[in-house]
Amino acid sequence: MNRLVRLSRTSIGRKLLVAITGLLLGLFVIAHLMGNLLVFKGQEAFNAYADYLKGHPLLWVGRLGLLLVLLIHLYTALRLVRENREARNGRYVVDATVQASLASRHMLMTGLLVLAFVVYHLLHLTFGVIHSEHFTDLDTAGRPDVYSMVVHGFRVPWISGSYIVAMTLLAFHLIHGVVSFFQTIGLHHESYNRPIRSAAVALVLIIFVGFCSIPLAVFSGYVNVTVGDSQP
Repeated sequence: MNRLVRLSRTSIGRKLLVAITGLLLGLFVIAHLMGNLLVFKGQEAFNAYADYLKGHPLLWVGRLGLLLVLLIHLYTALRLVRENREARNGRYVVDATVQASLASRHMLMTGLLVLAFVVYHLLHLTFGVIHSEHFTDLDTAGRPDVYSMVVHGFRVPWISGSYIVAMTLLAFHLIHGVVSFFQTIGLHHESYNRPIRSAAVALVLIIFVGFCSIPLAVFSGYVNVTVGDSQP
């Protein structure tokens, strides 16, 4: 245990901690996407899934664990950024940004903007603090009608637009995050850097398209609410 504490106090240890927590958050993003895509199976399937999660005995354990991972990731990343800035001084600045990608140069900004969107997203669809017009609606089975709430929400242009913008920022963040993860664990060599980056781009593109397909499908009318399927 003491060895782990000492490791976390080093720059290498903190980079490893950011990589591990980033991996956990990335796996959650994929799991969250898989659940969200049930919206294409219709109101019954999506509401059943939402009701299952809401009634799961480990729901709050998972939420608190995820929050802890997020806080560790954010705190450690901010500390690394501060240390990197302090390590630079006038005589060492050789504009390393020439070789740095757009995603890597704006990791902190994209991460904080995505975090801000997550807070808004939770206030909207999880806690019903904002846009609560349909938060108390029930479906014909007496379950919270999360499906209708999602549909009514994404019918609003600026809500769909902000969601797509947030997913774009998330995509940039994930691309560099995946590449950095493999570099941190030692998989960094000219012979496989390009394949790793190509695989990262492909994976993130799938995630991006998956998330964005939902508001686009709602806004286009492909995913809709059938009259009589929900009740106030």
